Amino acid sequence: MTLYLQALLGIAVFIALVLPMSRNRRRINWKLVGIAVVLQFVICLLLLKAPLVKEGLLYMNQAVGALGAATLKGTSFVFGYLGGGDTPFTVTNPNAVVTFAFQVLPLVIVMSALSALLWYWRILPVVIRGISWVFERALGTRGPAGLVATANIFLGQTEAPLLVRPYLERMSRYELLLVMTAGMATIAGSVMVIYSAMLGAQFEGVLGHLITKSIMSVPAAVLFAHIMIPDDDDATQALQEPPRIYSSAMDSITRGTSDGLQLYLNIIAILIVLTAFVALANSIVGFLPTVGGEAVTLERIAGWIFAPVAWLMGIPWAEATTVGSLLGVKSVLNEFIAFIQLSGMPPEALSERSRLIAIYGLCGFANLASIGIQISGIGTMVPSRRGDLADLAWPAFVAATLGSCMTACVVGIVAS
Repeated sequence: MTLYLQALLGIAVFIALVLPMSRNRRRINWKLVGIAVVLQFVICLLLLKAPLVKEGLLYMNQAVGALGAATLKGTSFVFGYLGGGDTPFTVTNPNAVVTFAFQVLPLVIVMSALSALLWYWRILPVVIRGISWVFERALGTRGPAGLVATANIFLGQTEAPLLVRPYLERMSRYELLLVMTAGMATIAGSVMVIYSAMLGAQFEGVLGHLITKSIMSVPAAVLFAHIMIPDDDDATQALQEPPRIYSSAMDSITRGTSDGLQLYLNIIAILIVLTAFVALANSIVGFLPTVGGEAVTLERIAGWIFAPVAWLMGIPWAEATTVGSLLGVKSVLNEFIAFIQLSGMPPEALSERSRLIAIYGLCGFANLASIGIQISGIGTMVPSRRGDLADLAWPAFVAATLGSCMTACVVGIVAS
């Protein structure tokens, strides 16, 4: 019961934290705020507790396994035993021949191509439109900004705004903030599959949780964006049918593959550089006096700073520093490295409940690098709004971070 009260307190505290950042607190629609919180509970209950939906999400995890096995066929053909093929020597430790870059990460390329094909076949647009209709009825997220917020459940933070590129010029500051917040609070479908493959051995049905978290993040993004900039612009642009992105099935596959390759190379480069920087920084802070008989590291410092946040998410204090460290790594570096660290933790490091809450808290693009990515990516689509994007980047980062923490509070209450 104490942990439930912690999580409920966390929801209230996270909302209170953004009140000083509100442009006009008198115009905050508290009914909308309440509906957004309740909607997160409804989504979580429906996707995790309803028998038919729960079974469907478990089948999706099996689909990820099949997709991973198919990808392994391609990587073993191209990279040989480095990609998972038969080794020309006797293997005494199978884990020693598992290469992250050649066996796990190529799933990003395959998933990117598959997503593009599903978009060309009009499957993804229908799903996005259906979910968008629900949020429009419940939260009033009309027009282009509402569509982008929903599309971010499956698309990346710079890919989703492409769907409404002609409308970006005339968006209000609230709509821009909603677009940016939703982009940082969710993850793209391509990397969602990667995280599912990384965490699947430790947590059954993890893909279902990642999907649930992304859907829950839409009302969370609406909530925090509305508190920061209460929407006082009643004129919403009429949204027309978005143009087709691909001209044929083969065009979607080739372009999706190309986009996936760029993401694949970017992930590899980021992992190399950030891991090197962390090691360099740890070698510097290692000169500090030991604390509790252990050397000081960036991870320990992040744990001390973010431990109260983890506690407010419903994590027991004994595990709060561990989860806080992951939250710090995710916020300063990225969620990829945080998920790698989480997947490498021994079972006894966190309870199953704390591990689930951590997954929800870490699942999102809210990190310092995403600030630059959004200003650059969206700014390229609409150069005249680059100044507004720069002004809204930090509020969007805070809103998306707190939105992810709030979804973690909700799942800690519902799934326990």
